[in-house]
Amino acid sequence: MQKTKKRGLKHWIGKLHLWLGLSTGIIVFIISITGAIYAFQEEITNSIRKDVIFHKEQNIESKTILPLKELEQKINVVTKERFPIHWVTIPVDKSRSYVFYYYEHNPKGWNVFEEYVIYKSVYVNPFTGEILGIYDETRSFFNIIKSIHYSFMLNTNWGVYVCGIPTLIFVFMLISGIVLWWPKNKNARKQRFWFNWKNVKKWKRKNYDLHNILGFYASTFALIIAITGLYYSFFFVQALIYFTFSGGSTSYPDFSHITTKAPIKMRNEHTLDKIGKKVEELYPDAFAYSLDFGYEHIDDHEHPNYSVFVKQLSYSYHINHSLIFDENSGELLHIHDHKDKNLGEKAIAANYDTHVGAILGLPGKILAFIISLICASLPITGFLIWWGRQKKQKHTH
Repeated sequence: MQKTKKRGLKHWIGKLHLWLGLSTGIIVFIISITGAIYAFQEEITNSIRKDVIFHKEQNIESKTILPLKELEQKINVVTKERFPIHWVTIPVDKSRSYVFYYYEHNPKGWNVFEEYVIYKSVYVNPFTGEILGIYDETRSFFNIIKSIHYSFMLNTNWGVYVCGIPTLIFVFMLISGIVLWWPKNKNARKQRFWFNWKNVKKWKRKNYDLHNILGFYASTFALIIAITGLYYSFFFVQALIYFTFSGGSTSYPDFSHITTKAPIKMRNEHTLDKIGKKVEELYPDAFAYSLDFGYEHIDDHEHPNYSVFVKQLSYSYHINHSLIFDENSGELLHIHDHKDKNLGEKAIAANYDTHVGAILGLPGKILAFIISLICASLPITGFLIWWGRQKKQKHTH
């Protein structure tokens, strides 16, 4: 009489790994491959738009930049958009163009094109007001790739879960994969760390090694990319990251009590210019900062105060500063410098750059690209392992 094999924990982990992998594999593949494509978005976009990013105005040291309100009027005359300009990104290096954005968000739109009613960028020579380029960001190649990666081009309020839940399962797949990979003895260990194909001719064995060995080496980085991606889908991940790095704090710094007190009659055509001048005075070595024009918008979002985001580095967002101004008088009310932030705040600020690898510059992006490609390969090699075993079982029977 044949004895029944005792099925341990590893067996059931293997079963979960298999069926969860088969059920989410196609989604994980799409998320991973779009992540790989998006890795060099900034470098490619900057290369394509190099003629509009730099305005090439001569002798700028002796010239005066036009007021923001005057630039706004010149843009509106050309674009004839029915919506107001939302914000402008101002580079501290004045050889670069100002970038004005039209942006309206409709939370009720069921897909990305209905949700983002308008998302256009306008590159402008700040010395002359000449419009150098207008781009529809909603329909740009990389924004579509990002939308597929982020929410499968569905409404972001619930589309993030379409991507978030499979990514959460993928985190389990990575951990369970390490458990299944773990060698039983020294002899097995030798075959798990590198490809030994000298005497191997069968594609099944090579495919099995690709799945296991590449999966092992990529797992640590893949976990970091996956968890930083989950940040955008689940609040509990955001809270957990902040809690961990802040040393157990559960409350994020709140500056909502710092508000505009000056009467609205103090606001004039040059208030934004006054704010911009102060920002550049405080951070002359920063890369750029953004100023909101303060108009009402479709989503009717309210800001407790007028906050200015200052991006310190050209290639990364993780070092940034926040300044609060009185939007009517243009007076500075509060500075929240990067060096004053706790480790939890810095971890939150670094999340995006960690996710895309930009925190390490170009080498980090190359690493993120390679890891994303490996992650995209895992559902394919995993499926082929299962398919090969199914064929073998049929031949046996």
